[in-house]
Amino acid sequence: MAFGKNIRTYFNGQWHDGDIPVMQAADHGIWQGSSVFDGARLFDGVTPDLDLHLARVNRSAEALMITPTVTPQDMLEIAREGLRAYGRGQAVYIRPMYWAVDGSDLGIAPQENSTRFALCLEEVPMPPAEGQTTLTRTRFRRPVLEDAVCNAKAGCLYPNNARMLVEAKQKGFGNALVADALGNVAESATANVFIVKDGAVFTPVANGTFLSGITRARHIANMRADGIEVHETVLRFEDVAAADEVFLSGNFAKVTSVARFDDVTYRSRAMTDRIRALYMDWALGA
Repeated sequence: MAFGKNIRTYFNGQWHDGDIPVMQAADHGIWQGSSVFDGARLFDGVTPDLDLHLARVNRSAEALMITPTVTPQDMLEIAREGLRAYGRGQAVYIRPMYWAVDGSDLGIAPQENSTRFALCLEEVPMPPAEGQTTLTRTRFRRPVLEDAVCNAKAGCLYPNNARMLVEAKQKGFGNALVADALGNVAESATANVFIVKDGAVFTPVANGTFLSGITRARHIANMRADGIEVHETVLRFEDVAAADEVFLSGNFAKVTSVARFDDVTYRSRAMTDRIRALYMDWALGA
């Protein structure tokens, strides 16, 4: 099932209208999970950090031991060509993808230089600026590099995120706040997390259990340029409960305010709105 509408797909060297088939039944990526992707955004006529997202999908492929076949610069040109079909008022999710075709060693390891590439564009509205979500704890945790390919944006990691979300939804919450292997806060099931306390902003230090996001880094740079005190540190769930504000950071929504964490309600979102304004000013060149 498609994520959005008005879909365009680049595959086998050309653009196609619609959600076309790109995998075959015996492809390694479909039965052994050797797929990676990344996500960027078009909105208001801009594509913030698109080049960084395209470069990261190649790093993800290498981390998953599949061979990237398209340079970031070529991907950028492909994406720009495909996006010309959309108007300035349309918001588009930009998803480059790789997967292995052939396997070796009884089919388990992906075969070198056996890779397919596709780039999918889907019209998906930006969430409203005033939108909020809620968080709850989950019994599921983020893995470490010795367990899984935490250094890649890999499809095989997402069933774990999915069960976090399903558990949260069953408890009546919008998202899950996830621990790392040591029991410290890592991220939410879908995005990086920040807390605000006494005018300063804190976020879990990147310890290899979660992707330290491109949008996360952009927020940190914007905040520091604006004189906001930012700390990358170890956070406990008690720190989140004691925060003045909490917000999530990811490519899809850029900034999402958190209204509640379990039985704690946050009364303020002033810093969250300030950080969103800083991001939009940067993205739109204001």
